[in-house]
Amino acid sequence: MTEAIPFYVRARCLILGCGNVLYGDDGFGPAVASRLADGLLPAGTAVLDAGTGARNVLFDLLLAERGPEQLIVVDAVNRGRRPGELFLLDLDEIPLEKRDDFSLHQAPTSNLLAELREKRGTNVTVVACQSAWIPGEMASGLSPEVEAAVGPACARVRALASVAAAAAAC
Repeated sequence: MTEAIPFYVRARCLILGCGNVLYGDDGFGPAVASRLADGLLPAGTAVLDAGTGARNVLFDLLLAERGPEQLIVVDAVNRGRRPGELFLLDLDEIPLEKRDDFSLHQAPTSNLLAELREKRGTNVTVVACQSAWIPGEMASGLSPEVEAAVGPACARVRALASVAAAAAAC
């Protein structure tokens, strides 16, 4: 029966790369997820390029019997910082333009993240990257500043996953 349960629901730590690769820097989350798929993650950690489907993944997590203890969301946002700057974003600080989606066109993702945190006890961490550009029309490819942040973001996410794995071992 466990074959029907998505692999990411069974993970102790789930890394979720969010965004649309067809809209410039919005492809940051998928770029990080792709690079993290090399397998150099702690046991019990899964990485998923959610693309524009983060909401579906979060629904799966909410409806599952059990889910990850740690959820690390990786996405590009505009907070008026230096393009390519990495920072942790509290759920209560998600910018209005991202509050209802982590993909530019999905529905209330921030509510689902808050529900995971509050009702399931999931530790939710958002690793954000300041975007340089997210075009109004399709234009793939990351800006040089955001492309340069992919490697450091991977290191930061690996460190967060290692902390989560160590805490789970206690």
